[in-house]
Amino acid sequence: MPKTEKEYLTYKGKPLVRRGNLIYYGNHEDKYIVTLNITETTNLIDLDIATNVVVTLQTNDVPGKEKVLNKAEREGLYDALDLGEYWLTDKLSEEE
Repeated sequence: MPKTEKEYLTYKGKPLVRRGNLIYYGNHEDKYIVTLNITETTNLIDLDIATNVVVTLQTNDVPGKEKVLNKAEREGLYDALDLGEYWLTDKLSEEE
């Protein structure tokens, strides 16, 4: 049976979409989304590992007119994603 929807990698039930060194986290229909911008990497056994990541929580309701609500830098992708997930969950729960 063919699939009609693209399947995305998810983290805690929300999709992760990567475009180069930029990772979008969250549902594209939601009012807010997190971007993770990988600014530095190091090579470990032929694999690039993110060492510095800029995390941004921003509005997602008007394309091209995003407003940054929170911004921080973290060492490593896991710490950045963990912070972004906290911000996004907190902001989306305020809307309910």
